[in-house]
Amino acid sequence: MISVVVPAFNEKDAIVGTIDEIRKMLDGAGWTDAEIVIVDDGSTDGTADRAEAAGARVIRHPTNGGYGRALKSGISAASHPIVAITDADGTYPIARIPELKAMLDRGFHMAVGARQGAAYRESAIKHPLRVLLRWLVEFTAGQRIPDPNSGLRVFYRDEIVTFFPQLSNAFSFTTSSTLAYMLTGRFVVYLPIDYAERTGVTKVRLLRDSLRTLQYILQAILFYNPLKLFLVVLAVLAAAGAASIFASIALSCGWLTTLGVGFWLSIVPVGAIGCLAEVVRQGRRN
Repeated sequence: MISVVVPAFNEKDAIVGTIDEIRKMLDGAGWTDAEIVIVDDGSTDGTADRAEAAGARVIRHPTNGGYGRALKSGISAASHPIVAITDADGTYPIARIPELKAMLDRGFHMAVGARQGAAYRESAIKHPLRVLLRWLVEFTAGQRIPDPNSGLRVFYRDEIVTFFPQLSNAFSFTTSSTLAYMLTGRFVVYLPIDYAERTGVTKVRLLRDSLRTLQYILQAILFYNPLKLFLVVLAVLAAAGAASIFASIALSCGWLTTLGVGFWLSIVPVGAIGCLAEVVRQGRRN
């Protein structure tokens, strides 16, 4: 029926409680043939041993390979056609997984829990960064996305595996999977969920993981819809050219006129490269 995959890195204080919550949810839903897959991503605190003692199936990484790498291992090893993912730190309401799975029965390809609440907003730095990330992802996908990086998701195993080469091995796995589904015309639904305080210490590094996420957003645009990125560049070049020309008139600076003309002339080769990238994408798709 369903496999619940949980990546875990040094989560000894929360892993047993997480497994108990999953088992309670499975029993309540009547999913007696389901499995719990814990991917121990190189933990050094005995997380894997505690998970095995709690009765979960454990996959061990010899060293820390990253959140996305752990999810790929767990999803690949899953025995059932439907996979749910959640975190091991007690932040996600595991009891909501049956509701998410019901969305697949209605025709959606992926169902995601959209986080809300004070624990999700966290610091004055994290919240604006999340808003910026959401705006970038929505611009890329061309549709509203309440929570592009939520780690509570349900999807079909065989479908997401086809995207693995394009999905991040780090914390951007969820963002890159959101874009992969939406930019290939798949249906993704979001259900609001309450997000709780985590147990233990966060593994997220704000600057590093934000830059990695930005990298994968750009890669997703280039891979799935390159013309969109080139149109933005063309708009910037056109605006810069116009601003330079107006400034040259106002300030009587001849070099600004030259600069503006240079910006406008560069539109032709940049546009040609964008068209070529789109042709390559169409050829790869066919």
